[in-house]
Amino acid sequence: MQIIKSTAAALILACASVSAFASLTNPEVGKEYVVLAQPQQTDSVGKIEVTEFFFYSCPHCNVLDPLITEWVKKQGAAISFKRVPIAFDKSTEPLQRLFYTLEIMGKLEDLHSKIFRAIHTERVFMRTDQDMVNFVVKNGVDQLKYLEISKSFGVESKMARAKALAASYKIEFVPQVFVDGHYMTAPSQLQQAIPRTSELEGARNMLPVLDALVLKAQKEHGFKK
Repeated sequence: MQIIKSTAAALILACASVSAFASLTNPEVGKEYVVLAQPQQTDSVGKIEVTEFFFYSCPHCNVLDPLITEWVKKQGAAISFKRVPIAFDKSTEPLQRLFYTLEIMGKLEDLHSKIFRAIHTERVFMRTDQDMVNFVVKNGVDQLKYLEISKSFGVESKMARAKALAASYKIEFVPQVFVDGHYMTAPSQLQQAIPRTSELEGARNMLPVLDALVLKAQKEHGFKK
């Protein structure tokens, strides 16, 4: 009897797993993703725009970052991927300023993952503008050049744009990922859709949903993948 019960339990789990995977590749609105009540205009021509809102100090964003970075690489020229660093208040603006300063300097690609690692693995204190200077200097960035650009009109404009985007998309938590300005999904969305999944599993499960949403948007625009 015990063997029969164990077999039945295993079959139930297997069926549940297959069902869950099917829902990821064919996501359901309101479950694995949501449709924005007010779709946002994107500025990527001939490609599907995928936008991630994140915050460097967010542990959930830290879990997602290496996964979505690899996902983006696999998309090639099919999408235009944009990261938008969130500043929830004045005290969190230094990290946002760091992102856009490094972007203008052409150093972001080299240091993006190192910022996450410094905060979440090495436990480096990164909250003030001086903390950011200490970090970039340690990583080979010219201090005077960094300070000059960090206070530039270009950085201020990018920060203002990020604030406007966060308001338009009604960002209340991170990470969130938007496809074509129409669809939103997130690791937390997948954890709700598939109960008893870990944070890492939620992040991983989000990727096939993104695949499906990109394909959906491509079909709607008449794009060929």
